[in-house]
Amino acid sequence: MTAKKKSNAAMQAGARRQPVELPAQHVAKPGRESELELAPRCDAPDYRGSGKLEGFAALITGADSGIGRAVALLFAREGADVAVAFRSSRDDAQWTQRAVEAEGRRCILLQGDVRDSAWCDEAVARTLDAFGRLDVLVNNAAFQQHAGAIEEIDDARFATTLDTNIGGYFRMARAAVPHMKPGSSIINTGSVTGLRGSEHLLDYAATKGAIHAFTKALASNLVARGIRVNAVAPGPVWTPLNPSDAPAEQVARFGRDTDMKRAAQPEELSPAYVFLAAPVCAGYITGIVLPVTGSVNAI
Repeated sequence: MTAKKKSNAAMQAGARRQPVELPAQHVAKPGRESELELAPRCDAPDYRGSGKLEGFAALITGADSGIGRAVALLFAREGADVAVAFRSSRDDAQWTQRAVEAEGRRCILLQGDVRDSAWCDEAVARTLDAFGRLDVLVNNAAFQQHAGAIEEIDDARFATTLDTNIGGYFRMARAAVPHMKPGSSIINTGSVTGLRGSEHLLDYAATKGAIHAFTKALASNLVARGIRVNAVAPGPVWTPLNPSDAPAEQVARFGRDTDMKRAAQPEELSPAYVFLAAPVCAGYITGIVLPVTGSVNAI
């Protein structure tokens, strides 16, 4: 009886206990962090900065909420100025901006669509104008929508998923690379779905697998220029992405099928991005896909 109870309990191995019970809640797309009944944890109160990114400038797409917000906050805590790129949730983006500035760093907001090449070029230009440099690009913006069968995914939906998730990463990297110096890095947000597939996220999983391949290819392409390229592949993470996609009853069970039997909070992902961004930590690492999935045998 005791062994069974232990096996069914969610694992808590971090600096503080994380929520296990999630609200049975559905929100309208694109989903705003401020709408969630359970606020995602992004602040990582036990994380102490040590200047790993001192003087750096970072551009993070999808940084208004979720993983992007958590990464922006820790980058600032490590000494970086941050450009917060987002598409529609200005209130959420302003919250991220205030959090970055509370860490004593500068922050600008960049509203636009990664499907637009001109906007990607403009986002990089505005980052350079504000901070005078660009050291880290985090490609994180994404579109996701469940489908019960492949027939439900029409050409317009398929194009939106591809053009946002892999097309946006490609455009942002293309705009950023000419302005990056040796020691700079690009970090792409992949997914466990790109490693294992997902029966109800056919197009999304395909783009995440493409992102992993793009990461390795771009790492090879840029190694001679001293620019590292890596990816983080999260498992289920409590952000607005899933409550704005899945039905409420599924949201309540989100993450329970992991070995840890719970979804991650964004603050449990963000240190991986710091590690990959910081030359003092990952200066000899390029072309990897780092799984942070809450399960064994992710790859």
